Amino acid sequence: MNAQADALPGDIRGYHARTKHSPHRYALGPAFLDWTSQPSPYKRFEGARLVELPLTAGPAAPFPGPASEAAPLESASLGLFLELAFGLSAWKSVEGSTWAVRNNPSSGNLHPTEAYLLLNALDGVCDAAALFHYAPMAHGLEERARYHAAALLPQGGFLVALGSVFWRESWKYGERAFRYCQLDAGHALGAVAQAASALGWRACARAAPSDDEIAALIGLDRADAGHRREEEHPDLLIWIETTAGVAPELDLRAVIEAPREFAGVATRLSEDHDGWPIIDRAAKLCRKPRTSPIDAGPPAAPGPALRGPPIGAVVRARRSVQRMDGAAVLARDAFRDMLAATLPGAAPLLGAFPWPPAITLILYVHRVAGLAPGLYLLARDAALAMRLRARLSPEFDWASVDLDDLPLFRLRAGAVEREATRAACLQPIAGKGCFAVAMIADFDAVLRAEGAFAYRRLHWEAGLIGQALYLWATAVGLAGTGIGCFFDEEVHALLGFPDGDMEFQDVYHFTVGGPVEDARILTLPPYPDERRRK
Repeated sequence: MNAQADALPGDIRGYHARTKHSPHRYALGPAFLDWTSQPSPYKRFEGARLVELPLTAGPAAPFPGPASEAAPLESASLGLFLELAFGLSAWKSVEGSTWAVRNNPSSGNLHPTEAYLLLNALDGVCDAAALFHYAPMAHGLEERARYHAAALLPQGGFLVALGSVFWRESWKYGERAFRYCQLDAGHALGAVAQAASALGWRACARAAPSDDEIAALIGLDRADAGHRREEEHPDLLIWIETTAGVAPELDLRAVIEAPREFAGVATRLSEDHDGWPIIDRAAKLCRKPRTSPIDAGPPAAPGPALRGPPIGAVVRARRSVQRMDGAAVLARDAFRDMLAATLPGAAPLLGAFPWPPAITLILYVHRVAGLAPGLYLLARDAALAMRLRARLSPEFDWASVDLDDLPLFRLRAGAVEREATRAACLQPIAGKGCFAVAMIADFDAVLRAEGAFAYRRLHWEAGLIGQALYLWATAVGLAGTGIGCFFDEEVHALLGFPDGDMEFQDVYHFTVGGPVEDARILTLPPYPDERRRK
């Protein structure tokens, strides 16, 4: 046992290096998929009271929002918020197999992310302050704990907490699964922010709480919260502001220590498990201590809403596609709006992220109207881009692109389909889309400044950017797909990074293009029609 532990990485940089893919060596994963042990993507708490939530047809607000007026916090608006953030979007069926897809995307549709709510007393939901777990299949809230007081939180909002069950991802992806769980948490934050915007609300992730505080708040430190090898790890705590106010100060310790009674026992997700000690090690290495709050300031004003698609239609239509047509052309204005939505503080998604920007986008542009094919860079932060420029190949052009003052630079002109495809583990979707993205993190500097926890928040930022791209691609009639499999060092070599240097690291890829639908797959409604109100 000690020998095995000694062989594990000693720091999170070691984990990152060990879990890189290359054309000659992929990160360690299962030798085969044991379908009998596939974990259920639906965690439930047996014995907990279930509050079924209404399903409504809205919202009518045009994408990306926000809605012109804030909806009152009530059971119907809460139900719509949770459906758009974490609910089912459809059932899929082909050749005897049936599965659900959700509004918050996930690597391999495995869904490690669980969502919890902390509410003051609310008519039709709870007559006292309570902690709930969201059950997407039932579209309901399981009352995990009931407080003695009617109100514990400041008025004008409520809390959402996210946790990750690493086993759901490691069952399929092995050692690299810890990365994917963090990306999924970032996507989930984006899904929460977009759902809040649909109702005229605002999501604000809290940077200060420790993992231990979040775990205690939502009961993840209890024996009834999960089973061995299915433990759930705390991720993010998010304040949902339902009025026009500012995110309030929150005495988290007082809420944790307030008298309450828990109910329910977590269901088992698998009958059998394969252990991945490196995942446990990575989680321990990046455990978050309590830190100083970060004032993210007001979000940047959103760009003009698109004509036509309401937010609900965009969110429910979003899909991860397996094939791109290699022919669709993205309009220049749509490309500009899509990139603008990824800038720091951009409403509604990036405005929910309190940490300083640490991701730069490298774009493989294939078919964007009025833009020559080539390799581009979006400088999301000017100072970071200058530091990155000093590390990139001196052969790059750094030609400024006239795209409505967007900080976009062409590094190299010419076709880059082959480079994009090869970088994405030879997956054709990266070369056949309209463009593909490699997300480059300010790796060493952020880890030095913020500690090992920063590894997680770097991936959260990348996942959040991916969610913005997903939704905008859907809104303009195209599709997107997150790509977690990429050849880390080959991307670094393309950019001209010194061999083995870890100052900057590739953490996520994405592609946007024209989807090729599989005609064999039948799509069915996510919930029974009789449950949805007009």
